[in-house]
Amino acid sequence: MATLKKFFPNAFKAKDLKAFIVALIVYVLIDVVCGFVIGLLAKIPIIGILFSILGSLVGLYALIGIVLSILVFVKVIK
Repeated sequence: MATLKKFFPNAFKAKDLKAFIVALIVYVLIDVVCGFVIGLLAKIPIIGILFSILGSLVGLYALIGIVLSILVFVKVIK
């Protein structure tokens, strides 16, 4: 659990409604902004594949952060 807290510090702060909404907004903004930038960079022919993989990893990071925020908010994990 300590490793998850190190990689997703914002998700474990979602103990009340305000912190939960802030955590969700942060992870959605991370996904949208990085997705937009990486989407533009993925069109470069030579390194597009690497940026596509990086975009998938950022999307996965945001999804895991949102799921952890929900689990902390409903007190399934501490």
